[in-house]
Amino acid sequence: ASTNITNGTMGGGGWFYVPKVWTPYGGWWATPAAWKRNTAIAHFGVLVTCAAIFAVSSERERRPIAPYKHIPSQSWSKHAKEDDPSL
Repeated sequence: ASTNITNGTMGGGGWFYVPKVWTPYGGWWATPAAWKRNTAIAHFGVLVTCAAIFAVSSERERRPIAPYKHIPSQSWSKHAKEDDPSL
């Protein structure tokens, strides 16, 4: 039995059920209307989260034993001068 493409028995056309789900990237479709805004909001959220983690980390960083070479985080660490007298 041969199948003819033109009679509608083949292909992925037609309607199919898609549940209504909100997602930050726009849902089921690859190019949502507000993708630039959604991407900017997501980037802003990541930036704020990283800044908060960085601030907490720089406040809490302690070195009970002074390092034998310079460590970049000593530039912004709150307790670097207390922990390493050579600075």
